[in-house]
Amino acid sequence: MTLRILIFIIVILLFNSNGFSQEQIYSPNKHINALITVKNGCLEYNLYFFKQQISKDAPLGIEVNNHVYGNDVHLKLVSKIEKNETYNSRGFHDVAINHYIQYNYSLGENNINCILQVRMYNDGFAFRYIVRNPAKGLVKKELSGFNLPSGSKVWFFERKNDWKLKSYAGEWLKTDVDSLGIISPIGPLQGPPLVAELPQKMGFAVITEAALYNFSGMRLEPKSDKNIHVNFTEKDGFSIDGDIVTPWRVVILTKTLDHLVNSDIITNLNPPSSQKLFADKSWIKPGRSVWSWWSLSEDKSYMSLESERKFIDYAQKLGFEYTLIDEGWESKWKNKWKDLQELCAYAKNRNVGVWVWRNWNRLNNRVNNYNQLAVFLDSIKTVGCVGVKVDFQNGEALPMISFDDALHRLAAERRIMINIHGCQKPAGEYRTYPNEITREGIRGLELNKMDQHIPAWHNAALPFTRCLLNQADYTPIGFSNPGKTTWTHQLASAYLFTSALVVMAENPEYIFSEKSLAPVIPFIKLLPTVWDETKVLDGSKIGEIAAFARRKNKTWYIAVLNGGKEKSFSCKLDFTGYGKNIIDFISDGDNPKSLVSGKKTLPGNGVLQFKMAENGGFVAKIIGQANR
Repeated sequence: MTLRILIFIIVILLFNSNGFSQEQIYSPNKHINALITVKNGCLEYNLYFFKQQISKDAPLGIEVNNHVYGNDVHLKLVSKIEKNETYNSRGFHDVAINHYIQYNYSLGENNINCILQVRMYNDGFAFRYIVRNPAKGLVKKELSGFNLPSGSKVWFFERKNDWKLKSYAGEWLKTDVDSLGIISPIGPLQGPPLVAELPQKMGFAVITEAALYNFSGMRLEPKSDKNIHVNFTEKDGFSIDGDIVTPWRVVILTKTLDHLVNSDIITNLNPPSSQKLFADKSWIKPGRSVWSWWSLSEDKSYMSLESERKFIDYAQKLGFEYTLIDEGWESKWKNKWKDLQELCAYAKNRNVGVWVWRNWNRLNNRVNNYNQLAVFLDSIKTVGCVGVKVDFQNGEALPMISFDDALHRLAAERRIMINIHGCQKPAGEYRTYPNEITREGIRGLELNKMDQHIPAWHNAALPFTRCLLNQADYTPIGFSNPGKTTWTHQLASAYLFTSALVVMAENPEYIFSEKSLAPVIPFIKLLPTVWDETKVLDGSKIGEIAAFARRKNKTWYIAVLNGGKEKSFSCKLDFTGYGKNIIDFISDGDNPKSLVSGKKTLPGNGVLQFKMAENGGFVAKIIGQANR
């Protein structure tokens, strides 16, 4: 044996004795690859997008019962699976593509069965941990981290009080990635998603989680090691009976905003719905709802039966599917259940379904297996309600997530739809529980009512930040109190913010009585809440311009939000596929509370041009000449 060969063998043995190993894995199209590495026994990963490094030496691991799964690791590939499927989706488009390669690794620590699962998608990277049979497992902390390239601009939501991470209802702001840990006056913790504009035109990255069940919600803590670490509400940890399965930790990676908005990765990572629980989904119906709280809650007429009947009449006049009976019905009505039943019957005769509100604290009793929740759901089902809005959850600790799971399941058993408020962001749960029709976790139009007017740039950021996760109950359309935005901006928001249930803030009486608003009524009557196709138009920029073309059946709609100064915008209409485009439009008028409506015809390869006022917008309906 030569000296050179002997030295080579010794080097290899030294590396193996230090526990060094690595595994290179790829997305199906090879555009994303990850290097899973064990260095000195510690688990890490490096992530690459089109051969450019996105995350460097980011840690992996979880601590359960004072044992760290991620240290003293001997990585072993147990299995590799590729899957390519489609399924019916709801929101941005009607069909989702679920194509991934999954790698299952045993960490091989002290003969304890701990699995690291990694999924590689063409638009992202996801991983989670499974710890088998740990008896009663105390999850102390998670070692997982994310690392973004220096020079990245990161969008995060901010609210300068402790409500920030209770309701996830903050304004969307942008900062340098290096300042993310010090930018907030209330501390370094951030809520997902974090949306990064990568440097050198590398594209976009989103850090979030998917499939949040039986686990505490993930928060994100930037630290001095340049990693953004997973953090939980429970500082001392939380206990889980049986197997521990973490949610998926996700990094979405795309070159364009269009690919970002149309990513299916979050819903893909959730299990399909139970065929037994959802054998029939015909009772789950997306739609529009009127709502009295925003316009009347401080008026003496609020929650009177006469007023609520009037809102039902307006729902029928607008062609809306629902009315929402919000806070106050239980305290203001003398015979609340009898009155609610009569109101449901009145609405049913007008083809309007009734949603009803309840504070979650009156439903949460885990000790008696959520008996209070079951009784309430039975009661509203008996009187004829179709859905429940559960409010003021204000947290994402394990007990809250457990309640959510019980709410979804018990409501589904009774064929009741769900709208969750005062809550954390969605994590794709509606694929597993399609009866969740929407949720809050967003800074929406109710803030205008509280004299904390929503800025236009916040709205122009939302389609590329919080709304990426779908299920965004912003409660749009507030013509009587638009803040520093225009009427057209208000209308466009309803077409841009994706929610299967659109709860309109404005009192329909104001819309019908204000003659200048007459042109918007057809657009409100036509408003789809789920789309067959969505395209992000060229010229869109987070926080500045959000411009979508969205198709429902054979009709295309264009909606644009301007987040700043007056500007012009143009878009090619070749995506319509029409030989001639017949366009009905609404644009900004001379002042914020005015608008211009009109019609025009353009060829299929034509360019639609228009101007938007400061903080304004634009909405258009486009059909082909042959489809009229």
